[in-house]
Amino acid sequence: MPPSVIAAMAAAAAVTAAAPPSLPSPHAAPPAYAPAAHAASVAQMTALGRLMFFDPGLSASGRQSCASCHSPGHAYGPPNDLAVQLGGPDLKTPGTRAVPSLRYLQAAPPFSQHFHDDDGDDSVDAGPTGGLTWDGRADSAHAQARIPLLAPNEMANASVAQVVAKVRQAPYAPQFRAAFGVDVFDHPARAFRAVLMALEVFQQSPADFYPYSSKYDAYLRGQVRLSPQEARGLALFNDPGKGNCASCHVSEIAPNGAFPSFTDFGLVALGVPRNRAIPANADPHYVDLGLCGPERTDFAGRADYCGLFKTPTLRNVALRHTFFHNGVFHSLKEVLQFYAQRDTQPEKWYPRRRDGSIAKFDDLLPAYRGNVNMDPPFGRRAGQKPALSDAEIDDIIAFLKTLTDGYRASSLARCKHADGALPLRQKRHP
Repeated sequence: MPPSVIAAMAAAAAVTAAAPPSLPSPHAAPPAYAPAAHAASVAQMTALGRLMFFDPGLSASGRQSCASCHSPGHAYGPPNDLAVQLGGPDLKTPGTRAVPSLRYLQAAPPFSQHFHDDDGDDSVDAGPTGGLTWDGRADSAHAQARIPLLAPNEMANASVAQVVAKVRQAPYAPQFRAAFGVDVFDHPARAFRAVLMALEVFQQSPADFYPYSSKYDAYLRGQVRLSPQEARGLALFNDPGKGNCASCHVSEIAPNGAFPSFTDFGLVALGVPRNRAIPANADPHYVDLGLCGPERTDFAGRADYCGLFKTPTLRNVALRHTFFHNGVFHSLKEVLQFYAQRDTQPEKWYPRRRDGSIAKFDDLLPAYRGNVNMDPPFGRRAGQKPALSDAEIDDIIAFLKTLTDGYRASSLARCKHADGALPLRQKRHP
């Protein structure tokens, strides 16, 4: 890609009316798709990407767009409470995983088996981290965009050429030629790369995909206070001995000044119950093992990776109605109770075998159950008091609701704390 376009993309990704987020990783830069003479501007690609994202004509059914599953009204997540969405040529083919939100992915690093936080200490290896999708197999938004366009249970195009043919017949084909060259459709591989690039650039649009417009963002800027319940929830969220949520869903401003994404982009095994509402799970031999397969194949032989899935952002989590990679839970209350009670009351979450014993971690083969995370609030014994009470769970949920974008305060006048000063971390962004 011409350097001027790469620079423009980085600038577009960095701009926000709110606090500046981290820039996208340079490793996510897409391949060259056209001669420099036909280099498209960021504005052109954003506009084209938006048109394609909302175009149902790009699917085999003619009735499913990217936005059908990634609804802008639901933070570019699913618009319903289905565990998995339906796709395919007749919109009757079920998926195998819950649809994630596409917001706040701009800072996701490329997948690495050995990740070191940029905090000056390289001695701590965070293990498998980064990438997009539940198993991290796509290292960029254009690589991710390829998956639904061609997946049989999603938009179900039979080939790259079929996608390009649909774009060629679309009302925006003239804009596409203007952006990528009058002969772009004569070269299907190049045209398809341009399609993916436009979709990626659209997904770098700050106003759409990382507006940083929640109440919590306003709080970090010193513009509003949290309510007493929200403040209690934040404290519990951060407390290593209580919720311990911030160990994976980072809540603080980064050392470089970037506002938190509420994910460390790591992959972890949580041992969530098998969701029998997913048609694929009717086959007792089918097991979704995340990082080690079946959709990702390069780590099929890594037993220590089986059961690991990406840690999603918690921004806009209150808008969701399906949770975890298999959509097994449908409310935040249920999710938080699972975290608190998975090990203290396993009978509440897992089925019993014929002999009456509890089939704990029933969506993992026995050989992989040792991969399941035991950090707090997990790791307690059956019958012990859970780390979180119902009242504390309600407090955390109140805090999580402050992460919903589109907050409008009654007054944006700066509020001061009892000592008349803003917390140190808030002084970064006056």
